[in-house]
Amino acid sequence: MGNRVAVEAAEAVCASAAALLAAAKGGTESAGVDELAGSGVDDPLRREADGWLDTLALTARLNAQVAAVAVHAAAGYAGTAQALASPDTSDRAQEMAVVAEVACVLTVSERTAGALLAESQALTTALPLTLSALTAGSLSWQHARVMVDETTNLEASAAQALEAHFLDPEAQNPNRGCPAGELVASRFRHKARIWRERHHPVSIEKRHTRSVADRRLEYRPDRDGMAWLSAYLPADQAAGIWNRTTADARALQGPDEDRTMTQMRADIAATLLLCGDAEGTAAGRVPSPRAQVLVTVPIMSLLGATDESAMLDGFGPIPVTMARRLIADGATSFHRVLIDPRDGAPLEIGRTSYPVTKAQRQWLRLRDGKCPFPGCHNQSLDNEADHLLAWAHGGTTGITNLAQPCPKHHKLRHTGGWTPGRATQHEPPGWISPTGRRYASEQPDWEPPQLPEYWSGIPPEVATFVDKDRLEDPIADDRLPVDHSPV
Repeated sequence: MGNRVAVEAAEAVCASAAALLAAAKGGTESAGVDELAGSGVDDPLRREADGWLDTLALTARLNAQVAAVAVHAAAGYAGTAQALASPDTSDRAQEMAVVAEVACVLTVSERTAGALLAESQALTTALPLTLSALTAGSLSWQHARVMVDETTNLEASAAQALEAHFLDPEAQNPNRGCPAGELVASRFRHKARIWRERHHPVSIEKRHTRSVADRRLEYRPDRDGMAWLSAYLPADQAAGIWNRTTADARALQGPDEDRTMTQMRADIAATLLLCGDAEGTAAGRVPSPRAQVLVTVPIMSLLGATDESAMLDGFGPIPVTMARRLIADGATSFHRVLIDPRDGAPLEIGRTSYPVTKAQRQWLRLRDGKCPFPGCHNQSLDNEADHLLAWAHGGTTGITNLAQPCPKHHKLRHTGGWTPGRATQHEPPGWISPTGRRYASEQPDWEPPQLPEYWSGIPPEVATFVDKDRLEDPIADDRLPVDHSPV
């Protein structure tokens, strides 16, 4: 699919989607779906219900066709960018630059963009039957991703055999029963994985040895002061952890225990990770973390005058009761931050309660919240201080000339042609891609803190306990080792 054809296809799909949406808003009578002629169904509500279901079926087909256009566009851009790349650019740096650009254009994470590019490459080069079914709308994007995933690391002949088994009715041994596109994607994955294991040319021992290198622990913030922590481990270790937490939870069951098994498993796992043993879980209390975490608490909330939430670095809002507990437990993670009652921006960083980290890095963590690259969620504790204007070119070590990119985007800046923009004391730098497109950085969304009702008549300036002389550069007397490499 050429560039012009791809654009026209995308425009046609968008027009179809707009027409379908307009028709749906106007009711099923004008939705462009065939009425149930001759079906004997005379109930108007029944006809309307069937019309809505038909419209949903059309949107499913349309979504698949949109995904097919995206696949062609992603693969086309990757090929064009490769042709435009300088011969001095390493393959890894070029790949990082392409992934970053696609992520910014689609407003998705780089992991999602990288997956799209890899899947698009596989579909356009090795899985023609899958791409054809996706284009026709008979196979969803979820099904296509399953096919890519289950044929990964297979030899070309094995991948073609798996694809043909499920999508080619003329294959030597075609899939029996429900067509792949009519299965729930998770059930299709189950069937595809069974077929893959039975016909894989490489022994499971060798594949397991290779996969062990991919083990990892992942963290994902969620709402209401909660987060997900998941681990990708060898099956025996994962099963052992599950069995131990289950056995320990069952041992705690009794007439005086009001926690469910699910809750106790989570408490036991958290206690084991934080303390090394399950002591204290029986009392129903998980200890406070001692890891290095930045907690910002409005002073009125800390004193109990308001119920405004606190902020946990790398996560977001947490209940103030959680922040108070961290302080009461003497957690070394707690760090006092004064904020401006007028707009909620940080004004001063305490120096005595958090001596391990330098004040400039603390200020960067407050200003940026995370790696400032668009879409990146790497937590600030893992990031590297970097001069926006290189030290060798006259750059200073002031907050307005510093950023804290994660190691990946720090490398992208120096090898991938990406350039950080300007920063201020309270705003992280934006980024300019090799194609010249500009992308803004995310920044904390400060809000004026809540004040108790009896403070309503007091001007905010009176309530601001800050040394005004320090506002221009509140941390200029601290120096942090930073990156001095040339731009």
